[in-house]
Order: sequence, then C-alpha cells, then structure tokens
Amino acid sequence: MARHRYARQPAAGIRGLVISSRDLLLLAICVGGLLASWLVYGVSGPPDPVAFDAGTRLLSSPPPANKPAANQAAVVAPASRRGMPLPAASAPLQITYPAAGLNVVVHPLRPDPAETGAHSIEPPETMDGYWLSPFGTPGAGSTNTTYVIGHSWEGLDAPFNHLSYAAAPGDELKVVTETGAMTYKVESVTTYTKSTLKDSPIWTAVPSRLVLISCYTQDLWGKNVAVVASPVLGR
Repeated sequence: MARHRYARQPAAGIRGLVISSRDLLLLAICVGGLLASWLVYGVSGPPDPVAFDAGTRLLSSPPPANKPAANQAAVVAPASRRGMPLPAASAPLQITYPAAGLNVVVHPLRPDPAETGAHSIEPPETMDGYWLSPFGTPGAGSTNTTYVIGHSWEGLDAPFNHLSYAAAPGDELKVVTETGAMTYKVESVTTYTKSTLKDSPIWTAVPSRLVLISCYTQDLWGKNVAVVASPVLGR
C-alpha cells in the first residue's frame, strides 16, 4: 500500500498560508532581485527622460557627444560664404575682364611727382596695362585706390578700346597679383573730359578699390573713360 505525505492542517482562520520550502526559496530569490535593482537605481539614478518636440512627436534619445546624429552633422560653408580674406597687397601682374574683351599684362609705372600730383599721366605707347605704383596696391592691407591705365588706339582693336562701349556696372573682372588672384565687381563706368578727369572723385583714396582708365574711343583726344570696381571677398 502506497504511503502518502500529508501536510499538517493549518489552524482555523489562516487556511491557505502554508508555504512549502520550495516556495520559500523562490520568495527569497525574488526579494534578492528587488534588493539588487534598488541598489543599482540608487547608484546610477533614473534613466534619461525621452525628449518631445513642440508637436509631441516622439524623438530618439540624444546621440552620444562623440557621435552626432546624421541630421546634426557639421556642414562646412563654401569659401565665398566664409568670407575668405584677400591675398596680401602686392603688385598687379595681369587683368582679365571677359565682358569687355580685356586681357592684358600689367607693368609697374612710377610717374614723376609732378605728374602724380596733377593726376595727368601718360602711359607708354603699348597695348599693355600700367599700374601707377605711387598710389594703392591691390589686396589685404591696401591703403589707397589702385590705378591701372592703358592706351586706346585709333584704327586698331586694342584691349583698352573695349572699356568705352562694353564695360558696364555689375561686370566681374579678375586681377592676378604677386600673392594671388582677386575678383572685382564693376560699380560704375563714367566718361570725363580730359580737363575734368584730374579733379574727379576717382582720385579719392579708397583702400582696395580698383580704377581702370583709358581714352574714350569715340573721342580719343577729348575724353577719358574710368571703370571703378571693388573686390568680391572669397573669390
């Protein structure tokens, strides 16, 4: 005859509270787990809260500081937007002005003090450009206006002839110097009589400004044309 084990019956009023040794072991494990979780929580603190935007759309947790999210990647602005500085001021070597068909080598020219003071200067009879070195030098650190002059020729398709009829405000031209290249934008194109040119506003000292001067092709002996331009930063 099989033997049966019987648990001792509990006293009246506490029926169902009898706990076996296995139940006690499970209870001890649960209590131990809760205690361990409480200890970890007390050391590390609560988890980071989840961020919400103004529309309460759930966002992902903030990325680690050393690993930015894709939409937070740094974007480097183009050089023209960063305002890249001009090259250091130095002698101009060449001027290219596509809209006016001008592409000339530039040579330094130092007129005598009387010519410089009178603003009446005659360049050598070539088709090149001549930089008036007693005045300004193009580039960073310039302290005066830069002047480049050249002849217009009668009966020849000379480079400076085109300034009289093709140059216009808004045009861009490039100046190559000993330290780099700069882009200029034309601000004005003005015709003066030869007697008024020497007292015109173009002789006002404006650092980094460029003025191109030649004879006016429709009246070579009576008028001059002056093209005033300023540098475009970052180009």
